[in-house]
Amino acid sequence: MLNRQLYIFFLIISLTIYQGFSQESVLKIKDTVFGNSTEYNPLSPSKAAFYSAILPGLGQAYNKKYWKIPFVYGALGSGVYFYTLNNNNYNRVRTAFKLRTNGKPDEFDGLDGKPFLSEDALISAQKGYKKDKDLSLLVTAGLYILQIIEASTNAHLLQHNVGNSLTINPKLIKNTTNNRTIVGAQINFKF
Repeated sequence: MLNRQLYIFFLIISLTIYQGFSQESVLKIKDTVFGNSTEYNPLSPSKAAFYSAILPGLGQAYNKKYWKIPFVYGALGSGVYFYTLNNNNYNRVRTAFKLRTNGKPDEFDGLDGKPFLSEDALISAQKGYKKDKDLSLLVTAGLYILQIIEASTNAHLLQHNVGNSLTINPKLIKNTTNNRTIVGAQINFKF
């Protein structure tokens, strides 16, 4: 019984000391400085936006962020793919509906006069595919505009000199009321 109490006592003491040391340690991260403050080019964001508008991804290449180019083409390619898919399906269903209203056979005719899709189902499918086609077009246009904005913003932010005058430090704060740890952040501005 005494050995067990001593074991618990030493365990509590060692955890208390460990927690005390962990509160004193400070993580220091060295900031990286990009470029010189004398190399400021006020037309750089507009050039990046212009290049991205001409050819998607070219603004990212102008900013030397080559790893972003596959994401730009993947996003725009996905939008174009879904637009094309929904447009083709819409045209198929619309053609079938036109043929059926004229009394001609269509691709959705069934066997023995029992159609796979009724006229109401064809109308509903047309509405659904048209809505999806329009949404795909809207999303693709939004992604195109977003990549232009991203290139311009990135070019603008690359011109800022990031030094030790602005730091963000994570901090653990002990709440004395309920003895719980609160996670916080501290922002320092040095002039």
